[in-house]
Amino acid sequence: MAETSSLISGVAQRYAGSLFDLALEAKSLAEVEKNLGAFEALVNGSADLKRLIASPVFSSDDQVKAISAILNKAKIGGLVGNFLRVVAQNRRLFAVPAMIQSFRQIAAEHRGEVAADVTSAHALTAAQQTELKATLKGVAGKDVTINVTVDPSILGGLIVKLGSRQIDTSLRTKLSSLKLALKEVG
Repeated sequence: MAETSSLISGVAQRYAGSLFDLALEAKSLAEVEKNLGAFEALVNGSADLKRLIASPVFSSDDQVKAISAILNKAKIGGLVGNFLRVVAQNRRLFAVPAMIQSFRQIAAEHRGEVAADVTSAHALTAAQQTELKATLKGVAGKDVTINVTVDPSILGGLIVKLGSRQIDTSLRTKLSSLKLALKEVG
């Protein structure tokens, strides 16, 4: 599994680096980030789209047709639209979530920021996001952009990935630790 993960991350970094270079050259970094975020929201909101992206069963032509239709309906065009069509043509859709994450990291580094992936049990308010950014800035020593994902299965708390560090204050993890401790006692 680790070998597959590093393969996906290598593919994702190469594609994300190429998209970043094109976006920088076209001076459309903000637009590309916005469109990638919109596509990511579509993927996270649709089990069928997740299946299309992950499944090797669909042919390259089927994936390109489906992605084109989705992009047109969502009005995602320009660099991101062309990029996703090329990714589909090259049968690399399975790596799109990692490509989006890699693109955000590259863009954040370019701006002198560091990117943090935050998983929360429920959506964070603007005030909570601001407070979290300030706290993470104190830890990282630079401005922090946060990418928030909602996962109700963590029950409460947060999981924060900042560079190579992960801080897990989720209720699910605390309960698992408590369960393990109680098993050792008994």
